Amino acid sequence: MAKYDIRDISLAPSGHEKIQWVRYNMPLLKGLEEEFIKTKPFEGVKISLSVHLEAKTAYLCLVLSAGGAEMSVTGSNVLSTQDDVAAALADSGLAVFAYHGATEEEYNRHIEMCLEHKPNIIIDDGGDLVGMLHTKRPDLAEEVWGGCEETTTGVIRLKAMEKEGILKFPMVAVNDADCKHLFDNRYGTGQSVWDSIMRNTNLIIAAKTVVVVGYGWCGRGIAMRADALGARVIVTEVNPVKAIEARMDGYTVMPMAKAAPLGDIFVSATGCCKTITLANMLTMKDRAILTNAGHFNCEVDMEALEAAALEKKETRHNIMGYRLSNGRWVNVIAEGRLVNIAAADGHPAEIMDMSFAVQALSAMYVKDNHGKLENKVIDVSGEIDDLVARRKLAAWDIEIDQLTDEQKAYLGSWNV
Repeated sequence: MAKYDIRDISLAPSGHEKIQWVRYNMPLLKGLEEEFIKTKPFEGVKISLSVHLEAKTAYLCLVLSAGGAEMSVTGSNVLSTQDDVAAALADSGLAVFAYHGATEEEYNRHIEMCLEHKPNIIIDDGGDLVGMLHTKRPDLAEEVWGGCEETTTGVIRLKAMEKEGILKFPMVAVNDADCKHLFDNRYGTGQSVWDSIMRNTNLIIAAKTVVVVGYGWCGRGIAMRADALGARVIVTEVNPVKAIEARMDGYTVMPMAKAAPLGDIFVSATGCCKTITLANMLTMKDRAILTNAGHFNCEVDMEALEAAALEKKETRHNIMGYRLSNGRWVNVIAEGRLVNIAAADGHPAEIMDMSFAVQALSAMYVKDNHGKLENKVIDVSGEIDDLVARRKLAAWDIEIDQLTDEQKAYLGSWNV
């Protein structure tokens, strides 16, 4: 098996600097690394990982490697891999198969190469590793004990597989852990999406109308930060309960057909396809900005836009402009791919510290319970959530109250 397939190993020094920076700002992972060096919980365990390949992910890989894991690593998006970080991991002795700007064919080849060491544990972001093991290369799934899924989109795919009865091994829904989705999806996405939009457009957000498509945890964070930056926020939803939440949070709620002519900036965060259609684009203001904060680049209907555009040109780095039949232009950031990671640095280090601590501990859970788990989507244990939360508070030097024995007895009794 090839040891690595990356762009340029000479870029490693820059990647090492990035990883060192996040190490200083990820105390939970640093604590796990110190423990793993001593205890080697993954000694002899093969792990295949497909997550956005930048510095925070690289540090997770090094922490797992420090615990004895034989790591095989690839990216989960053709634009999110940072070549210097991939080089740093290869320079550290890990098997790495990814580079920025890969074609779809190259991306899928890297997914396959990442799996060729026949892993025991899968760490996935969006479900592409699991998808490959259930379609093109089921032979590589023979030694898989189970795995962990990072994102909403991936969990949706896994639950569909479970429903059809075809899931070959248990998968822990890391995305659904409280210490992941309540913070990563909301505060991480909320900050990183606007960091990307602002750095790529160099435009002010205040006084603009922002249309947020979907009001899940990611949509909540995006709307919250847009509001704080001074934008008027419109939310579109298909779920009536979430629509009520958005309205009670102070936002205008309406269908996309009505929102499309009003918006200056559009951000889709649903995990679904074609949430912004060509018909919507044809009613938008001239130079409206379209972005996607969901995993796959199908939320903005890029296929229809590419086919319908009369003219296409790069209007700014990472931004492609399309002239439509009505003479108006729409601008799309990062090809309609994940805007916060394909055109920026992704979530803040402190946020990913919590998410990746859940990942590492969930991988241990899969290892420790090998042979005991059903081939289903499994919730993260409450013990893992509690441990990560308490370690996060300790890193901030925050103390909280503890229940007394009397209070525990009261809460556990029905006869009060």
